[in-house]
Amino acid sequence: METGIGGTVPAAGPRAEARSGGRPVEEPDLRHHGDAEVRGEGAGLVDLAVNVRAGTPPAWLRERLAASMGDLAAYPDDTAARRAVARRHGLAPDRVMVTAGAAEAFVLLARLEGIRRPVVVHPQFTEPEAALRDAGHRPRRLLLSAADGFRLDPAAVPAKADTVVIGNPTNPTSVLHPAEAVVAAARPGRLLVVDEAFIDAVPGERESVAGLVDEVPGLVVIRSLTKTWGLAGLRIGYVLASPRTVRELERGRPLWPVGTPALVAAEACCSPRALAEAEAAARETEERRDLLMATLSGFGELRVATPAPRGPFLLVEHPEADRLRERLREEGFAVRRGDTFPGLGRRWLRLAVRDAATTEALREALVRVGVT
Repeated sequence: METGIGGTVPAAGPRAEARSGGRPVEEPDLRHHGDAEVRGEGAGLVDLAVNVRAGTPPAWLRERLAASMGDLAAYPDDTAARRAVARRHGLAPDRVMVTAGAAEAFVLLARLEGIRRPVVVHPQFTEPEAALRDAGHRPRRLLLSAADGFRLDPAAVPAKADTVVIGNPTNPTSVLHPAEAVVAAARPGRLLVVDEAFIDAVPGERESVAGLVDEVPGLVVIRSLTKTWGLAGLRIGYVLASPRTVRELERGRPLWPVGTPALVAAEACCSPRALAEAEAAARETEERRDLLMATLSGFGELRVATPAPRGPFLLVEHPEADRLRERLREEGFAVRRGDTFPGLGRRWLRLAVRDAATTEALREALVRVGVT
């Protein structure tokens, strides 16, 4: 079932029935991601579809990764990486699990015993729901409303939900939910899973709940190191949770699931130097996002969702977004389609924040394709 702010509608299987008249509608493709826009014929396009920071990984991180090649004969040991992550968040190492990206964490969570009534807050990254479905679950969808700025109302979460998944800041809406609203969704016996893959792109990591793992029962925080550091091809992230949840997640996991270079990256990206660089990058991204918003606001046909986006991307509405996406491809720009996110549709596009020169080139392309 899908639980919207204004009601509940069914949503199961490749097709679902629409609320009005029982007309069949296409179920969103949960496995479509931004990288599909820049593969094959999309190679060489200006990439506004993938939310990985441009110009990464930095030279010092590449050097650390290159040096790790000399240790490949030994089996990976995640001890140093777990300690570094734990130290970075002020937690004990037994509250940390290093993963092959956030995607692996969602798969492991979906396989936990005891999940019966999962709820995924949408629009958001689709892999959590895809993983739940692959594990045999039929998650309900809590659909946030564009009219309300896609804001989270914790009271709208079904009381019987035993697992709730929330993105913060949310991909693709760029909404940063107040930490108070996020933890208000916690309940005894409930797993509250918060995807903070983009929180390090927010100056000061405002509204992060990572430091509350010891205080909020059932809280699970998932982080990714692939976005800010340009490590999507390496696959590295981590989970913060209670020791019991960490043990349950590790049960049945393959031996040595994260390779040595990725573990070295996790340790390096938690260093004081890396944290300072990430903070500087977040502030730069904030300025670039404001410029992109101002540029897009010059076109009456475009509407940026939410009054105050906080992620390194913007969700944009256009009456003919499908056609606009194709026209922009002809102009050399790849943007992310929005209709594969539950709760959105064919009027939506997501654009990654880039530098000022790229934003100006996009503005010129929008003019050429006739956007007014």
